[in-house]
Amino acid sequence: MEYTDSTTTGSTIPSSSSSLAPSLPTAVQRPCAACKILRRRCTDGCVLAPYFPPTEPFNFIIAHRVFGASNIIKSLQELPESRRADAVSSMIYEANVRMRDPVYGCAGAISQLHKQLCDLQTELAATQAELAIMQCQQQQLNDSVIFLDHSNSASAWEPHWN
Repeated sequence: MEYTDSTTTGSTIPSSSSSLAPSLPTAVQRPCAACKILRRRCTDGCVLAPYFPPTEPFNFIIAHRVFGASNIIKSLQELPESRRADAVSSMIYEANVRMRDPVYGCAGAISQLHKQLCDLQTELAATQAELAIMQCQQQQLNDSVIFLDHSNSASAWEPHWN
C-alpha cells in the first residue's frame, strides 16, 4: 500500500516498514516558496530555492506580482552566485515599496529620505550655530569676570592716599 505525501514533491512512500528501501533520504525536502506558489515541482537545481525558503512565501508573492517569476529567474541566472542574495533582497525591497507606492516606488522612498536628510542637516547647522553663539557668550562672560577679578585685586594692593 502506498500514499502520496503532501509535503514532498509528489513522491510515493510505502506505508509498510518492511518494504522501505535503504535508498530513501532521511530528510524530506519541501518545495521552495516559489515552486509552491507556482505549483510546480521543485528540483535540486531550482534557482529560486536558496532565496525563497518555504517558510517565507510572502516575499516571493510580492516579488512575483511586481517582476514576474520568469524575470526574477532570468535576472538571477545572469548574475554570479555571490551577488544573487543581494539581488533578491533588493527585488523584495523594491517590490514592497512598489506595492505601497505604485507611482513612485523606490524613487519616492529615496526622495522622502533625501528630504528628511536635508531637514536634519539644516536643523543640525542651526543647532551648531546656536552652540557657537552660546560658547562665545560664555567666553565673553568668563573674560569679563577675569577682568573684574584683576581690577578688584589690584586695588586691594595699592595704597590709599587720601
